[in-house]
Amino acid sequence: MGLTLVKSQCENESVIKKYWPVALLIVGLLIFGGVYFFVIRGGDELPVEEEEVVAEIPLDMRPVVSLTPTSDGHYLNLLIEGIKLAAYTLDYELLYQTGEGATQGVPGSIKLDGKDSFESELLLGSESSGKFRYDTGVNEGTLTLRFRDEKGKLLGKLSTDFHLVTGTDELASLDGNFNFMLDGDEDEYYVVMETFGPYEMAYGVFGSVKPEGEPGEGWDEVSDGIFVQVASE
Repeated sequence: MGLTLVKSQCENESVIKKYWPVALLIVGLLIFGGVYFFVIRGGDELPVEEEEVVAEIPLDMRPVVSLTPTSDGHYLNLLIEGIKLAAYTLDYELLYQTGEGATQGVPGSIKLDGKDSFESELLLGSESSGKFRYDTGVNEGTLTLRFRDEKGKLLGKLSTDFHLVTGTDELASLDGNFNFMLDGDEDEYYVVMETFGPYEMAYGVFGSVKPEGEPGEGWDEVSDGIFVQVASE
């Protein structure tokens, strides 16, 4: 009986030794699989950005915004006036479509330091080592402004489409709400866009030369190139 017990123990040890490498391999695969799933694979997945939710900026706190093209159409001069929101920084982002269908962007950020206005020339293209490449066929895009406090919290956001036009005397906003008939200078560049400010609905016409002409029915000019909708009688 003793010999049988010893023989049985030896056989068990032999079986254990035989399958021990297999067991180690399985455990190793399980560990590697866990590491891959939770670390490697998890690292490949970009975190989903939570959409920033912020209260609408009151009309009397909204700045007046304009984009004025240069005579060659290669730049848009961004002008923001009447900044009243107590923001620490201002982020701006210009997105536009090229004639080839590519989407390009011009981002920027500044510390306001109590400023109530800001101006910057935005290139529709790129610059490298003093050499410029200009995008062609640009006729529309969006401008977004974000006002933040010192901790980066979003205080207010404004966004508008813009329409860059040349070679026609009929100017119109992309949403179709506003139109303007030019009186000459059709070959210059013009931008039609919403301008915000203390108005329910305001649009602007800004050109490489001062636009001369008439807005569509129901619109009055309240300042240079800015028009507001008037109530019908």
